[in-house]
Amino acid sequence: MSQKIKIRLYFQQNLSTLSQIVPSEEQLHYLNNVLRIEDGEIIAGFDGQSGEFALRVCKTGKKNLSLLRLDKLRNFYLPPDLWLLFAPIKKDKTDFIIEKACELGVRKIVPTITKHTISDKVRLERYQAQAIEACEQCRRLEVPEISAPIQMDELLKNWPAERKLFYMDETGKGENVISAFHKGYAPAAILVGPEGGFAPDELEKLAQQDFARGVSLGRRILRAETAVAAALSCWQAICGDWNTKGE
Repeated sequence: MSQKIKIRLYFQQNLSTLSQIVPSEEQLHYLNNVLRIEDGEIIAGFDGQSGEFALRVCKTGKKNLSLLRLDKLRNFYLPPDLWLLFAPIKKDKTDFIIEKACELGVRKIVPTITKHTISDKVRLERYQAQAIEACEQCRRLEVPEISAPIQMDELLKNWPAERKLFYMDETGKGENVISAFHKGYAPAAILVGPEGGFAPDELEKLAQQDFARGVSLGRRILRAETAVAAALSCWQAICGDWNTKGE
């Protein structure tokens, strides 16, 4: 039944404790004016903590509606503990990165400011909206945390030593991505630099960190957004949950 339901919405309330849910103003607009939802239709709702539920639309007027919680469709599942650190780039490309990070199961997204970062205008509200929409569409059961932007030096200074940091080294000096990920580190994080790559002193500083490991994605120079998708895909295939059966 879950896969047959096409409309999914994310709620911040704990759905398991509610019999009736009142959508937000944005969700009401979406249901009424975009989808033109009918009374009695069934949609799916998830809350990032208790799984996914079937919800029946109960219209109480032309514009007002509530959602009656029905059966649980899927139990809650948390993907493997992987973070994405990326240098913000142009708006549409950053949108792509946020979307693909959600689809590929990243638990936390950290905008990281490096010396060659083109755009330091991080719009967290936009990122959050993009993340919610991506998770609604890809049947994910929670939404990743999106951190405030941080300078790379500050990030390294306060890094949790137990989390392995894989940084994409476009100079070709990094370890082969397959070999590096096959060592099975978890928890882990992937750091992708900006357009133009890391500055030489940034690569030198990363190489000095015991918790960090340089990784190569091959002979070709990839765009930042391509490198994100490639690195996350490799990690999920080797260390993540791509070898498990989905519900």
